[in-house]
Amino acid sequence: MKTAAQIIHSMNKVFFIFLLLVLKMNSASGQNNWKLSTEKEGIKIYTSMVADSKVKAIKVECDLNATPSQLVAIIMDVNTAPDWVYHVKSAKLIKQISPAELYYYSEVNLPWPAANRDFVAHLTVSQNPDTKVVTIDGPAVPGFVPVKKGIVRIDNSIGKWIITPAGPDQLHVEYSIHVDPGGTLPAWLVNLFATDAPLQIFRSLKTQLQKSAYKNTTLAFVAN
Repeated sequence: MKTAAQIIHSMNKVFFIFLLLVLKMNSASGQNNWKLSTEKEGIKIYTSMVADSKVKAIKVECDLNATPSQLVAIIMDVNTAPDWVYHVKSAKLIKQISPAELYYYSEVNLPWPAANRDFVAHLTVSQNPDTKVVTIDGPAVPGFVPVKKGIVRIDNSIGKWIITPAGPDQLHVEYSIHVDPGGTLPAWLVNLFATDAPLQIFRSLKTQLQKSAYKNTTLAFVAN
């Protein structure tokens, strides 16, 4: 029969092994083998394989002349997404939880013969009080809007913006996304969205930043 000391020692050993496994899993899940795919006009596009998915994750890096408040204001102004987000047919605010949190619905227009896609996303803004780095998470979420006939609902999508101040009115922006588009899509269409979409989005984003509506924007929940 084991003594109390032996039992405690065994429990500690099991806990230590469990802790190592958890740390290893967390480390692996946080790693992406990003490979540079395209670099144009100061916009770098990376791709990465994702376990159990045929669709690659995409990461875009770019420097912008803007303040954190300006960029956050544009991203959170979801009704204007068709003005700058590639192939977005419509976007509509569903529920505003706070100035820094909302839900919105969007439909993405795809060329024939593919069916359009739609999704509901949950946007939340947070800022590190020390580094001033702003993070915007935007995963797809179920519910809110009934599935529509003839449109494929995207249930699995993870998107994130990381906005890092790099000087007066200067930002380094990192945007990453992985989407399961659902249904079947031809390879050429998947490749089109993997290469053209990020470039078009960030080109349009630069134009959007010049609009008077965002020029002198300040947000109470974002420190510039």
